[in-house]
Amino acid sequence: MNIITPKIIHLLDLWLDEDIGRGDLTQSAIENKIVSAYWVCKQEGLFCGGELVKSLYQRLDDSVKIRLQKFDGERVIVGEKVMELTGPVSSLLAGERTALNLVMHLSGIATYTKQLVSELEGTKVQLADTRKTTPGLRQLEKYAVRCGGGINHRLGLDDAAMLKENHIAWSKGITESMQTLRESLPWTTKVIVEAETSKQAIEAVSAGADGVLLDEMKPSDIKKLIPELKAISKNNSKEVIIEASGINPQYIKEYASTGVDIISSSAPISQSKWIDFSMRFTEAREN
Repeated sequence: MNIITPKIIHLLDLWLDEDIGRGDLTQSAIENKIVSAYWVCKQEGLFCGGELVKSLYQRLDDSVKIRLQKFDGERVIVGEKVMELTGPVSSLLAGERTALNLVMHLSGIATYTKQLVSELEGTKVQLADTRKTTPGLRQLEKYAVRCGGGINHRLGLDDAAMLKENHIAWSKGITESMQTLRESLPWTTKVIVEAETSKQAIEAVSAGADGVLLDEMKPSDIKKLIPELKAISKNNSKEVIIEASGINPQYIKEYASTGVDIISSSAPISQSKWIDFSMRFTEAREN
């Protein structure tokens, strides 16, 4: 999964500039040497962001060499080395904080995603993220979700049409809105409807929605509703994807047992905690 795009490279430059500014004022106290360092894991979890670190240091100083010992999505334990770095000490130090911040954040997302996905083992239910992401970090945060075994929902508003609560409130209803969208959108575009009630869900499937998102419904209500939605879908000769959203991760197993195809949650990103790593120096070489 390649995440190093022109947009990400531009962001890396901005993030380095944010931390370094007009220059590292401590640099004059540092001897001009080529040194070796390594990153060590301080918490158990999944590693994520190695290729990002390589690109970041490439932007800062292309003489820095990095050898990854762990790849994105791999499990790490306390005390384990995840990468080795060689280069000018000033460059390694200048990029240290930005690189660590990115990897700790993304590793936290991947780790928590994996924890939630493990709750779905034995089912065919997939865990999807949402658009509740940190501005500027969406592509990377959603990449971390994939590294943890989850799948991505829409990357943006231009990925699929979704009639949410506020769209429905300011439209002429689900059925008429569906007709309008079908007339104006390319035939390849998926149309999803967020339903807060059984009545809305039934209307959405009857109107030919590609997916129906059951928002903040109880597992027991979803379980009763799904057979009816599947029957309508079959009668229309159109497969519908049924999704549970707005769930409490504590009850993810209950939702998985209802018969839904997907569980979407902002939790993998919004409720994850950073995984701690640190950089330590080993030896110095004369330049």
